[in-house]
Amino acid sequence: MSSGLVSPDDTLFPSLFAKADARALHLEMRDGYMREEQFDRWQATGRPTVMAADPEDAAWISTVSDAVRRGVSVQRARIVSTGPVSAYVAWEHATTQACNLAAGEEVRWLPRRDASMLTLPGNDFWIFDDLVVWNHFTGDGEWLGVELTEDAAALALCLASFEAVWSLAVDHSEFVV
Repeated sequence: MSSGLVSPDDTLFPSLFAKADARALHLEMRDGYMREEQFDRWQATGRPTVMAADPEDAAWISTVSDAVRRGVSVQRARIVSTGPVSAYVAWEHATTQACNLAAGEEVRWLPRRDASMLTLPGNDFWIFDDLVVWNHFTGDGEWLGVELTEDAAALALCLASFEAVWSLAVDHSEFVV
């Protein structure tokens, strides 16, 4: 089953987290994504290295926290260019503690130079148990939508890729931007 490209509403990811029994894995491979007001505010305030929780993240934190309390393992791996990281990646790093880790996610970072020998899919993805959710973006990082698939080959590729990245990546607490 493949859904084709869909523009998800605000209920898609909460629904996927609510249905997950064992795992929610996310691999991010871009150095920048769509512009957000939070990012602009972070830049305007001098780019602090650690940010407090933003009220806009409350729904996300609640969704992930609920899944983690039910026993779902939520892991996020980010492959990023370094020397230096992009402004967007620096912002992600500054918000990870208050948003992702506070919700119960485990987050690891892999410098792109350490990913050269890995086989990776062409798009960022989520895995919810046995469902792959491809994230599609424009070249400028604007979100086009998602594609859902239960294809066994896609799942195998994504699981192997995620596990390879996860094994090489460093914990958020050890990654310096």
